[in-house]
Amino acid sequence: MDRLVYVAMNGAKQSVSRQAATAHNLANASTDGFRSLYHVARAVPVLGPGTATRTFAVDSTAGSNFAPGPIDRTDRVLDVAVEGRGWIAVEGPDGREAYTRSGALEINANGQLQTKAGLNVMGEGGPITIPPDSRVTIARDGTVSTIPTVGAPNITNTVGRIKLVDPAEASLQRGEDGLFRMRDGTVAPADPNVAVASGALERSNVNVVAAITEIINHGRQFELQVRMLQSADQNARSAAQVLAISA
Repeated sequence: MDRLVYVAMNGAKQSVSRQAATAHNLANASTDGFRSLYHVARAVPVLGPGTATRTFAVDSTAGSNFAPGPIDRTDRVLDVAVEGRGWIAVEGPDGREAYTRSGALEINANGQLQTKAGLNVMGEGGPITIPPDSRVTIARDGTVSTIPTVGAPNITNTVGRIKLVDPAEASLQRGEDGLFRMRDGTVAPADPNVAVASGALERSNVNVVAAITEIINHGRQFELQVRMLQSADQNARSAAQVLAISA
């Protein structure tokens, strides 16, 4: 009887965990550049005194889905989408270099080029600063140029180049802030082969229809596990009644 309860309890717990993970992906279906999470259940031994007779199943993040999302034209000058493989380097909240695919850029009050989340975009020599009263253009290789809107309007100045990187996917680790960093704590070198498209944004790669289907399936699996728990409880009550009559 305890085995049935153990299996049903374990299954119900994993169904809830995977439901939450799928809901997280679905909630980010409209987040620019979001990479959906893979969640799997894996078996681990239960350590303790005596002989190990149980195997515990835990839900774990197997990794991220690095498939590219659809690219939409916005015709906004500060919007950039990475074409194919590659990442945009930004300064994370912890001060470390991190990587994102979200290319909705803005210029703050101090003239710094930032993401929509307020993170400084890293150039190959540090954060990029835009002079005031300037019109900005971003080339395919990430070069940021400005043309003054006052004075001599035909002078083009290069103020920096967005650091674009392409480390191996296996070497990247997603942080709690949603940004990716190198697993070994190092900094990825700039890759001249990475290109961006100006006036476009890459959308999330979450498949909304598949995510909704998964949520329904996880809910049904949870209901099945709960029914097993109810059956185990009913069997235990019936067995107790039989033992009471026999006594």
